[in-house]
Amino acid sequence: MEDITPLLALADRMLWTTALVAAPVLIASLAVGLAVGVVQAATSVNEQTLTFVPKLAVTALVLVLFGSAMMALVGEFAQDVFTRIALIGQSGQAGQSGQVGP
Repeated sequence: MEDITPLLALADRMLWTTALVAAPVLIASLAVGLAVGVVQAATSVNEQTLTFVPKLAVTALVLVLFGSAMMALVGEFAQDVFTRIALIGQSGQAGQSGQVGP
């Protein structure tokens, strides 16, 4: 069985990248939902569309502000994954070149 430490490190980095990309949108939506919920509770207005529109606007704003940084993070991760795949392929070919066929 091969050493799985590099795969676990890659999985760990994948989870951190996912959390860092999703966090700005989720935190902003949570904050707006909480604020609108408090206002709805204080005014006894229970309209379902009242929470949707502000969340949609804040999500769009967060994506405009942080979208380039989020995509740069995802692109950097993808580039690292493809580089590691290429290195694994090269090391696999080097090990097979010394073998003689049947």
